[in-house]
Amino acid sequence: MSEIPTLDALAVPLRVLRLLAVDFGHLPGPEVRVSTIIPDALCLAWHETTMGSGQSLTAFEQWREALGIEPNAVEYRTQAGGLTAVLLVSGTYGGATVELTAYAAAPRTADTVAGGAA
Repeated sequence: MSEIPTLDALAVPLRVLRLLAVDFGHLPGPEVRVSTIIPDALCLAWHETTMGSGQSLTAFEQWREALGIEPNAVEYRTQAGGLTAVLLVSGTYGGATVELTAYAAAPRTADTVAGGAA
């Protein structure tokens, strides 16, 4: 039987969250996730549905820049049949992997039909 992870196993990302709150407390607040599945990672996410049109992408970019992560490291994906744009990037801060994710309405194109299929 494997050992159940303890809160101590999450000390690094929790410490980094505290550092981020001090260093970047003026930036938009993210959804925060820490997990025993990936105990050295701190996941920060912004959702357009909770922030307003375009604000999740702006928040993502502010945090990416503040953490010194290069723009060319950002990965762009879509989900929900092309209706949702997703930006993903990760970097290191204070000894933890910090993963940034933003969700927003995907730009509509002439090829996008009703229902999101392209």
